[in-house]
Amino acid sequence: MSGINAFGTLLKRGDGATPTEAFAVIADVTSLTPPGLSRETLDVTSHDSANGWQEFIGGLKDPGEVSADVNYQPTDHDVLVNDFEDTVPRNYRIVFPDGTVWQFGAILTGFEPDAPYDDKLSATLTWKVTGKPAITPGVGL
Repeated sequence: MSGINAFGTLLKRGDGATPTEAFAVIADVTSLTPPGLSRETLDVTSHDSANGWQEFIGGLKDPGEVSADVNYQPTDHDVLVNDFEDTVPRNYRIVFPDGTVWQFGAILTGFEPDAPYDDKLSATLTWKVTGKPAITPGVGL
């Protein structure tokens, strides 16, 4: 079987408590884009590179960004606006339908509500991930 239905993927926000942090579901997420991991490459080409081919080695890794579209509920989502004021990353988790968990620290960098006269309230949220995400494989479906 190929493919997994994305329905039921959860975005959770940590409360920062120690020693045991609790994670609450961010309500009404309609679309979620997990971090897009990328890596720089460093050009190490020299005058004696074999047959004139460029050569590269791996450089720094960028943990990317997370974005979420939500059915904006001020009473549920305005707590996230407070995160915008934080300079210290907060912990988040994405839980996929097969149980796989991506946990990461992130800073809220964007909160864009939209209130069209002929449609629902919505908002787009963006976080910059910091450090390496911890990925825990699920048990499958």
